[in-house]
Amino acid sequence: MTFENADATPLPRTALLTGVGRRRGIGAAIAHALAEDGFDLALSYSDAYDRRVNGEPSDVEELAEELRGLGRRIELVPGDLADPAEPPCLVATAREALGALGALVMCHCESVDSSILDTTVESFDRHYAVNVRASWLLLRSFAEQVPPGTDTPGGAVIALTSDHTAHNLPYGATKGALDRLVLAGTHELADRGIRTNVVNPGPIDTGWMDDAVRKAGAAQTPGGRLGGPGTVADLVRFLLSPRGAWIRGQLLLSNGGFATPAV
Repeated sequence: MTFENADATPLPRTALLTGVGRRRGIGAAIAHALAEDGFDLALSYSDAYDRRVNGEPSDVEELAEELRGLGRRIELVPGDLADPAEPPCLVATAREALGALGALVMCHCESVDSSILDTTVESFDRHYAVNVRASWLLLRSFAEQVPPGTDTPGGAVIALTSDHTAHNLPYGATKGALDRLVLAGTHELADRGIRTNVVNPGPIDTGWMDDAVRKAGAAQTPGGRLGGPGTVADLVRFLLSPRGAWIRGQLLLSNGGFATPAV
């Protein structure tokens, strides 16, 4: 099954999603949405990260069974993206299982709270390795599977970002670098028919918020409420649809107006 981009070139309805370790996370919501839209999926995750940072094991196997129940092919590809050998292996494994990939959606991150004065070199380097280097290597490997030329099937790449930096310094700083490298892909990879976008969803409660944080976040949103994983998934599925194919090289704020000053 295929869908078409703005130039009526069919793209494979297959996708590699990273950072899909927990069923209540953004990656899982995107996986559900794309499976409903007919995508076969390779899901990348790190159980060690979920245990270390989220305090709970990955439950991606249960997610995979739910998605297979929708009639989709689902491949699980665990791995530590801090290892520079891992990104090309993930793409190769996904291609072997599903065939040519039509989309890459990067939801993975290293995110450990720390500030200018207490961030360690080890932590900063790991944030850079996962959030920036791995994203570049994934993008490069995804692009290498698509030959240049007018008959290329092309592809779509989406990365999730954030503008939170204070007291979350290495995370925010490396997300800024992520934005630049992904958006460059729309121009550098145009001959391969690849379009790239970055989505900033604002604060999304995936289990890390307490009542005080939820209340404060909702108060900074004009609608008086926070978005959920499904609000992110809605935008991603639009960007990967024929109707979203003309949106390219953009950093999109999909945050309900969070902390946006009145004009």
